[in-house]
Amino acid sequence: MIDNYSRRILAWKVAPRFNPSITAELLLVASKGLENEIPTLLVDGGVENYKSPVNELIDSGRLRRILAQTEISYSNSLIESWWKALKHQWLYLNSLDTVKKVNKVNKLVSFYVSEHNSRIPHSAFKGQTPDEMYFGTGGEIPFQLENQRALARQKKLEINRATSCQICE
Repeated sequence: MIDNYSRRILAWKVAPRFNPSITAELLLVASKGLENEIPTLLVDGGVENYKSPVNELIDSGRLRRILAQTEISYSNSLIESWWKALKHQWLYLNSLDTVKKVNKVNKLVSFYVSEHNSRIPHSAFKGQTPDEMYFGTGGEIPFQLENQRALARQKKLEINRATSCQICE
């Protein structure tokens, strides 16, 4: 589960087989702490988003479900993009020769989620991480990075002006 604003991974689970009740469990974990709000669940047409455990949460009024590209014009591409990055930039680089290696996959995903949320800056946030956006703690980072870029440009300009080639000397 991903927060569409901050791109922070809110909840996840590795399972050895498909189980729609896991989706409902993750939704509860992801929406924890939002007592005064009814979270909106942006979903695609996948069966995991329409089985009875999820339907029960929707019917209880604890969540609101919106079908991407049907009820709204945009998609659930943030989580799809993150899932693709997880697979191609991390999981496929590691040996996963049997499906029985759930513990190894769990560790790999846990590491990647942690790095994604707390260490990898996102260009859409001008250098802030998803955690910094979600918790509102990284507001000064874009200004710090811009200052560092300006200082680096100035230093490079000074070095270039002070350097001459053998032909010019």
